[in-house]
Amino acid sequence: MIVFLMHFRRAAEFFRFKAHYVPNDASQVVPSLVRVQNHWPLFHDPHILGYLSLPMLLFCAFALYQLSREARPRLSSIGLFVTVSGTIYLGGLFGMWTAFYRGLGSVDPRYMEGAIATFRGMTAPGGAFLLTTMLARFSLIGLGSQGLTLWRLPGIPRHSAVFIALGCCLILSFWDLDNWMFIGMILMTIGLFPLIPLWSSLGRDRPQRWPGDDTSKPLDGKLKQGSF
Repeated sequence: MIVFLMHFRRAAEFFRFKAHYVPNDASQVVPSLVRVQNHWPLFHDPHILGYLSLPMLLFCAFALYQLSREARPRLSSIGLFVTVSGTIYLGGLFGMWTAFYRGLGSVDPRYMEGAIATFRGMTAPGGAFLLTTMLARFSLIGLGSQGLTLWRLPGIPRHSAVFIALGCCLILSFWDLDNWMFIGMILMTIGLFPLIPLWSSLGRDRPQRWPGDDTSKPLDGKLKQGSF
């Protein structure tokens, strides 16, 4: 959520909701980055924060898988596979934007026109850039499907499945619109929060087994055979 909020310079900008994303022109983005010359910490870039926080997405995916794997093993496995695969591509997307922005901060101002043309070409909606962006969306498609897998499972609040899926759908529908994506992330958090104690309690009531234990044989049989 912090990643999305960092895209707004003023609070009023957050309340400007749009129906579709319109990218900023390269002639505005590139000169501002070149003039700064990277005189700002790397961790002030929201893309690097999103890049470093991706393991948390995998953690959530694995937790949802553990909650649903016994009741719906196939669906939970497919959902986990799609989420993990999409997260790999999402990491490439975040890393790509981080490299773009930090790289432009190292450009000599004398080559401004060339930098603008290069950035415009690299971010054009096509080719490898479009492919990476589309594949990254599978991280939310998978997570949303994992949320739906929890629907009507014993002990799972139904609103958790609804909010997780709804949040993912909102982010996918308004991709790159940070205020909509922020709201979608809030919905996902509302859905995930009640599942924390349920996930933490998994395995507590199960008997502990050690490697090599054979529970099918009675203990007194081992004693008679001189196992001790």
